[in-house]
Amino acid sequence: MAEEKKSVKKESKPKKEKKDRGRWFREMRSELKKVVWPAPAKVAKNTGTVILYSAAIGACIWVFDGVAGLFIRTLLNIFA
Repeated sequence: MAEEKKSVKKESKPKKEKKDRGRWFREMRSELKKVVWPAPAKVAKNTGTVILYSAAIGACIWVFDGVAGLFIRTLLNIFA
């Protein structure tokens, strides 16, 4: 039951990585050609929506933080 040792031919790694990188970029480029990009008006509308909702949520957090801070200060003044 002697096992034969197979000689493995080592490839230089930089060449393989370079080939893989080139293939990756070609595949990425072909996939990006398939993408249906939105119209500039749609992008502007979506950007405005994101900014508006981010500001609204930020304001809610700011108000909640102020009320919670006031509540904690009041409790500390009462019991301290």
